[in-house]
Amino acid sequence: MVHVATEKASVAVPRQLQLGGHVGFDTLPDQLVNKSVQNGFSFNIMCIGETALGKSTLMDTLFNTSFGSAPSTHNLPNVKLKAHTYELQESNVRLKLTICDTIGYGDQVNKEDSYKALVEYVDSQFESYLQEELKIQRSMATAHDGRVHVCLYFICPTGHGLKSMDLVCMKQLDNKVNIIPVIAKADTISKSELAGFKARILAELRENKVNIYEFPTDDETVSETNESMNSHVPFAVVGSTEFVKIGSKMVRARQYPWGTVQIENEVHCDFVKLREMLIRTNMEDLREQTHTRHYELFRQRRLQQMGFVDVDCNNKPVSFQQTFETKRTNHLACLQAKEEEVRQMFVQRVKQKENELKESEKELHTKFECLKREHLEEKARLEETRRLLEEECQELQRRKQQLSNGSSHLSTLTLGRGKKK
Repeated sequence: MVHVATEKASVAVPRQLQLGGHVGFDTLPDQLVNKSVQNGFSFNIMCIGETALGKSTLMDTLFNTSFGSAPSTHNLPNVKLKAHTYELQESNVRLKLTICDTIGYGDQVNKEDSYKALVEYVDSQFESYLQEELKIQRSMATAHDGRVHVCLYFICPTGHGLKSMDLVCMKQLDNKVNIIPVIAKADTISKSELAGFKARILAELRENKVNIYEFPTDDETVSETNESMNSHVPFAVVGSTEFVKIGSKMVRARQYPWGTVQIENEVHCDFVKLREMLIRTNMEDLREQTHTRHYELFRQRRLQQMGFVDVDCNNKPVSFQQTFETKRTNHLACLQAKEEEVRQMFVQRVKQKENELKESEKELHTKFECLKREHLEEKARLEETRRLLEEECQELQRRKQQLSNGSSHLSTLTLGRGKKK
C-alpha cells in the first residue's frame, strides 16, 4: 500500500518590519484627497412622491440654491422621470449633482404600475455603467455615472400610515437603491400625531419586509451620531425658499397666520438632521453602498444572465476566455439549429405553395374544361337554331314563290275572260 502525503498550502503572512527613517508613504491619504478633489465628485438623488408634496422645494433648501424646477400638473396619463444635472462648488470641492424627479407619480386612477418607470430608470443607469465597464477601452473616470445613490421617498402627511402604493414601490426598489423615507410637509401634523405616525410607518415597513437605508455605525467617529439619527427615521421635514426675520436674524421659515415654522430649528422639524445625515456625514457611504451592494447585485445577476460563471461544475475557476468560447460555441450551435429550422420551414412552405399551385392549376383546368364543354354545347345549340332558322327562311321563300306564281296565274285567267266578253 502506497501512502501519499498531502500538505496544505499555507498562506504566507507578510512580515512586519521597522523603518529606519521616514520614507514618505504616509502621505497617501493626502494624495488620495487631492486626487479626489481634482476629479470632483458625483451624487445622484431620486425624489419619489406625489405631486405638490414639496420635493423641489426641499431640494432647493437642502443645497441652499434654486434649481428652477417648474411645477407639474396632475393630469399626466403615466409616470415620467425628469433628471437634471447641475455643477455645484463649495470651497474648492466640485460636485456634479443629478436630481431625478418623478412627474405625475400617484396621479393616475390605476396606480398599479406606478413603480415600473422608476425601476426601469434605476436599472437603465446600472446597465449603462455595466456596459461602460465591459468596453475594451473604458473611460470610467470621465463617463457620467448616473447610478442613483439615494432615494428620498416623500410620504404624504396623512397621519394614518403608508399607502399600498408606497409599500409596493419601496419593496420594488429596496434592493436597488438606498431608500430614506421622509414625511413631507410635517408642519401639518401635531407633535403627538407625528410620533404615532412615525411608529406606524416603521411598523408597516417591518411587517412588509421593506429594507430602508440605515446610517452606518461601524465608524467610531460617527457611530454615536448615526445610531441616534437612526431612531429619528423617517425624518419629518419642511422646506422653504423664503427668509423671515426672527429677532435680528434672517432665517429660512414658513410664515403662517398662527406663527412661524423655522426650517433649521430642530424643535420644529427634522430638516437639519436630514441635511446632516444625507450630505455632511454619510454622502460617501451612500455612494459606496450603491457601488458595493446594489450595483454589485445587479452586475452579478446580469453576468449570470449572460452566461458567465466563476467556477465550473467541478468547482474549478473558469477563465473569461473559456466562458467566451463556450458562449460562442453555444451561439454558433443555436445559429445552426435556427438556420436548419428556417431551412426546413422554407422547404415546407415551398412544398405547401407547390401543392396550393397544383390545386389551383387543377381547379383552373377543371373550370376550363367545364367552360369548354359549355361553349361547345352552346355552339351546338346555336348551330341547331341557325339551321332551323335557315329552314324556316327557305320555307318562307318557297311559300313566297308559290304565292307569287299563284297570283300571276290568277291575273292571266282574269285577262282572258275579259277578252272573250
